[in-house]
Amino acid sequence: MRFICLFFFYCLSIHVSAQPCTGPGQTPSSAFPICGTSTFTQTTVPICGGRALPYPGCRGDGLADVNPFFYKFNCYKDGTLGFLITPKNIDDDYDWELYDVTLIDPERIYTDGSLVIANNWSGETGYTGASSAGTQQFVCGGLRKPLFSKMPVIQAGHNYLLLISHFTQSQSGYDLSFGGGTAVITDETIPAFKTSEANCGGDVIRIKLNKGIRCNSLAADGSDFSLSPAAASITSVKGIGCATGFDTDSLEIQLSAPLAPGSYSIVAGKGADGNTLLDYCDNAMPVSAKTDFTIYAKVPTPMDSLEKPKCNPRQLRLVFRKPIACSSIAANGSDFIVMGSYPVTVVSAAGSCSSGTTKEIFVNLSRPLSDAGSFRIILQTGTDGNTLLDECTTETPAGAFLPFNVMDTVNAAFTYMKSYGCTADTVRFFHDGAHGVTSWSWQLDENKTSTNQNPEAYYQFFTTKSIRLIVDNGFCRDTSTQSVALTNGLKADFSVFEDNCPNEAITFTSLAQGIALQHQWDFGDGGGSSDANPTHAYAQPAATRAFLVRYTITDSIGCQKTVQKPVSIYSSCLIAVPSAFTPNNDGLNDRLYPLNAVKAENLEFKVFNRWGQLIFQTKNWRQGWDGTIKGIPQASGTYVWYLSFIYRDTKQQRTMRGTATLIR
Repeated sequence: MRFICLFFFYCLSIHVSAQPCTGPGQTPSSAFPICGTSTFTQTTVPICGGRALPYPGCRGDGLADVNPFFYKFNCYKDGTLGFLITPKNIDDDYDWELYDVTLIDPERIYTDGSLVIANNWSGETGYTGASSAGTQQFVCGGLRKPLFSKMPVIQAGHNYLLLISHFTQSQSGYDLSFGGGTAVITDETIPAFKTSEANCGGDVIRIKLNKGIRCNSLAADGSDFSLSPAAASITSVKGIGCATGFDTDSLEIQLSAPLAPGSYSIVAGKGADGNTLLDYCDNAMPVSAKTDFTIYAKVPTPMDSLEKPKCNPRQLRLVFRKPIACSSIAANGSDFIVMGSYPVTVVSAAGSCSSGTTKEIFVNLSRPLSDAGSFRIILQTGTDGNTLLDECTTETPAGAFLPFNVMDTVNAAFTYMKSYGCTADTVRFFHDGAHGVTSWSWQLDENKTSTNQNPEAYYQFFTTKSIRLIVDNGFCRDTSTQSVALTNGLKADFSVFEDNCPNEAITFTSLAQGIALQHQWDFGDGGGSSDANPTHAYAQPAATRAFLVRYTITDSIGCQKTVQKPVSIYSSCLIAVPSAFTPNNDGLNDRLYPLNAVKAENLEFKVFNRWGQLIFQTKNWRQGWDGTIKGIPQASGTYVWYLSFIYRDTKQQRTMRGTATLIR
């Protein structure tokens, strides 16, 4: 999460935070459901966590969920997602990572780095998030990294998980708010009744809602509801899962007495808590909303429905109108067989049991159904001596079946072909479209997207591009990410000593970047070379002269870049200090300094008066003494100088001493 300068501190942080997180919202599975129109405030942050997060783009940064909180939301309209994390203490370092967990166990973020769609692990403190100010979608660890990332594009119908990691080892909290993007993550659907039914005894009404409602909006005394006709009174209500979660879409209403066969309604109203049922966006169920149900005489519970299988299923989910006794389900799956386009064996079955009953049974198969086909799941008498018994102990007849179909599993793996250019590169992407793929969603970096099967993209910045493809055949979806390196960036540069001596070989070192380069040097004196790192000697000029060196590179596709730099050639490189100087500002011999110190490194030049006092010193050989001390002209006379330096060619220390006469 941090570079070398913070490595020790980071390791210490992970060690301190090594204890597991157990609080609500501190694991992916217990993430807080949130609404895009509300600000979520976290007043304190417990010290815990430290599990590694495997995002390949930040390999080696040691990303981890330090003191984490997780938030989950759905996307209802395609667009960009903008949000802001505001620390309570502006000196705190907060990081974040966003995942697409559609149809995926959210705990996979600890093993699958491809789920990441945006992040920011900057080592700076203060506000962070995703906004229009961001220039890169993925920000790895380190100081002087931007705190805001580019807003990611999210898709309608997808589920997302946002991790906020508190790198600073304190318990100060933050505010989380959404805005600035074009995506819609607010479910504007009004809470409503979906289905309702009575238990076998007729004294418990089970209700399914069209969406999750906040558990804390449910009045435990049942005053949010009334029964019509009022054949019994409502004594209490509980939300299924509210004991461990934040929301529920399933209720159980307890009546004071069993209902006789007939038709009834549950009607919504404001309870003793002053409201009806509320979702996470504070949308309220309308007063007088109702759901109808019927109390039937005892009949066998049929094989009601089969949830539409998801991509590459290895498990089938049966849904029943009435609760099934869990004790009647054969654990080895022998109550069921599956027949169809190709063989598959049932290996086990289990219900989602509560109080000994379940309304769903999960049937596990010996292999995933990865190829297209048509099938039937058939009920039979199991090794336990029965088919299935409902809560009223009525057995479902053997031979009942439900048909279902599956489609091919898709693969988002793609190939590409690069065509290099001088001002822009063209990359053509290819997907085979196999297994009935009908849609392609490409994220091609540099804000480029496409829905074509084989798109073409143009890039003017020759860097490594992160390419992401999502394919779908209406049943299965797959994602693939690859890095495409555009390595033909062309840069012309070279290094050479600025000051040089005549008749000596001068080395020119190429600093050029490019593919299969050809080199062309023009040394400014009629000479040239095609070597990468040539040497060249200049004839002795009458006076110091600057030559303009021109260096041109040509890459493998004929692109060219040129750079020019001056090189000074001295008429002599004999280092000497004049025996006299005349500081009268006539432009001739106005200063005392070592001449031609072209190859003097670590130079030190000092001047002393006749009493041995140091009156001038410099490390710049061109900066001589002007004959003054603190602006006061000194008297004519003899002064002592001292010169030391390391000779550039031999790296030997040299020392020179002498006198010079100041003449006025």
